[in-house]
Amino acid sequence: MLEISPRKVARVILRARELGSKVGRWDAPGEDADADSILENRASDGTEAELRTFIADMNRDEQASLVAIAWIGRETFDASELEEAIATARAERNSPTEDYLLGMALLANYLEDGLEALGISLEEAGEGIL
Repeated sequence: MLEISPRKVARVILRARELGSKVGRWDAPGEDADADSILENRASDGTEAELRTFIADMNRDEQASLVAIAWIGRETFDASELEEAIATARAERNSPTEDYLLGMALLANYLEDGLEALGISLEEAGEGIL
């Protein structure tokens, strides 16, 4: 049984997509950002900090479920192995969950694929936030 609301997973997907779409700065540090640089990764951009805080504020059960969904999405586990994936995520946790998940280059894709494999619609889960 999933121990995180699909809406929370949808929010992580949204923020991970925003973060993944950022590129390195191409202007000189100290210059003001303009509309052409909206997708630049800047120190003043709070997207990563917001996502880290959101994941860190989840309880351990929610974090384990989030990791399990990502593992199902990247096909480390099958959807029928959800309980085993959650148990493994709990047992093998050795760093902050937000660090582990944000180290996955395709986090948003894995989470979306994981939800789909579990029969959960991202569109319905993210209604109002996507």
